[in-house]
Amino acid sequence: MAINAEVTKNEGETAINLIRRFSKRVQGVGLIQKMRKRRYYARVKSKKVQRKHTLKVIKRREEIMELIKMGKL
Repeated sequence: MAINAEVTKNEGETAINLIRRFSKRVQGVGLIQKMRKRRYYARVKSKKVQRKHTLKVIKRREEIMELIKMGKL
């Protein structure tokens, strides 16, 4: 789903005005908001991957608690 924001230079128009017009067109189409939403998108993890991660975190906590009990941390 590609949305193009196309702008052509008019006669006597400066480059700065052209860039300003392009920026307003991009904002009007809503491209900036869409890209900001997509920027940090993370896929939904499967149950298997979530379980693996949870077990890893639990194991790490147990190891840290053992080190604290032994006085090494």
